[in-house]
Amino acid sequence: MIDFTFAPEVDEVRLKVREFMDTVVRPRWDAIDQDDRSEVVKTIVKLRHKARNDWGIWLPHMPKEWGGMGLGPTAMAAVSAEAARVSIGPFVINAQAPDEGNQHTIEHWGTEEQKEKYLRPLCDGTARSCFAMTEPEVAGSDPTLIKTHAYRDGDEWVINGHKWFISGARGAKFAILIARTEEDPEIPQAANSAFIVDLPSPGWVMVRDVQTMSGGHNHAEIMITDLRVHKDNMLGGQGQGHLLGQYRLGPARLAHCMRWIAQCETALDMMVARSLDRYSHGSLLAEKQGIQWLIADSAMEMYQCKLMVLHAAYKIENKLDFTSEVSMAKHFVANSLNRIIDRAIQVHGALGYSTDTPLAHMMTQARWARFADGADEIHQMRIAQRTIAAWKDNGTTKAATGDLPL
Repeated sequence: MIDFTFAPEVDEVRLKVREFMDTVVRPRWDAIDQDDRSEVVKTIVKLRHKARNDWGIWLPHMPKEWGGMGLGPTAMAAVSAEAARVSIGPFVINAQAPDEGNQHTIEHWGTEEQKEKYLRPLCDGTARSCFAMTEPEVAGSDPTLIKTHAYRDGDEWVINGHKWFISGARGAKFAILIARTEEDPEIPQAANSAFIVDLPSPGWVMVRDVQTMSGGHNHAEIMITDLRVHKDNMLGGQGQGHLLGQYRLGPARLAHCMRWIAQCETALDMMVARSLDRYSHGSLLAEKQGIQWLIADSAMEMYQCKLMVLHAAYKIENKLDFTSEVSMAKHFVANSLNRIIDRAIQVHGALGYSTDTPLAHMMTQARWARFADGADEIHQMRIAQRTIAAWKDNGTTKAATGDLPL
């Protein structure tokens, strides 16, 4: 039997998060000047206190021994989709990128000392972090090309390089930094290692907040010059930086998908509401076939997005190979996000293009989804490779299309 309903305890948490976002977070968020950084920070801090102490919805993805709720990937799909209906929602419950991925990474790869020093404050909400891998000189989708390099000098590693688009770098207490430590590895994927870098540190210079099509959002450019990191701050083993990155990126991609689904649903809701309210040329927009097609296409894509995310979360939760499913979900949901928001803007006309609704901001934010955590074309290449391999190995492509029982 295939059952797509959530267990009662999962649904209880999901609805609790929805209520908290609707009755506490959204009213407070809408009431402040969202361009005032200090006001935004103060608001998030106050709402975090409420989430943790009054509502009991704090750190949903982490085990209880770290102060979390111990939810699995399927439950997190539900919670993330509810939280992301408000842009600061994930921050309020301490399930935001890049900290969420870094929490999982340190829990899995860190020593006991590293966990206490870095994971504990991250889980307590007293520190933030960043993940420094992407570089401007090489393709971000191919970590084997990383130029930032490190060499051993006694008990320290000395690191030099150039990073950019390091989300959350400003204000972070530490970074997980990927650097090349092996000059001639047996395989290219064994060239990099990961280091935990205390911030601020001599040799780590934030050059600028890279401005995007929607403004600056703490995506930093970093110059690294003779940065010294103690050997005890290597995260995982030497040459395991690629493994660590892939371990982190799989679930992180799915977490993005969960949040994007919330944005898709918001856009679809707004599209339908507008079509039922706007009258033109003798009828409501909702009665016009052209508008109905926009709504229908969006509804079908939402259905596909949700099924893909739920199935990928199920595979992660049951310790099955999820690489292909997460890759397909990431590609499809990212593109659906752009299409659904674009259709909603079209139905709203000039109003949708203006900043009087959230749609314009959502659109400029959505564009990055098609290259963040793997560009569309890289995912398509890998999906095609897995599909061809499945045929060669089994004489059928079934294993590459979800390996479902039909």
